[in-house]
Amino acid sequence: MQKLLLIIIPALWIGAIAILSVQNATPVAIQFLGLQSIELPLGVVLSFCVAGAMLTTAALLLLFSNQRRPQR
Repeated sequence: MQKLLLIIIPALWIGAIAILSVQNATPVAIQFLGLQSIELPLGVVLSFCVAGAMLTTAALLLLFSNQRRPQR
């Protein structure tokens, strides 16, 4: 069941990004702490956000899974 969810969740994200990108090609700029990015289509920005979140989650899972192992 866990492996199925690992496949379904990213597939749903990719499908949602594809639909949103086709329907809304308006360029957006992200502004954070006084910094502003270049204008990119909303689908590209959303793709970067999802990829960053997936990488962060994977890094945190690796970090915390090493702490739970019993020491011998």
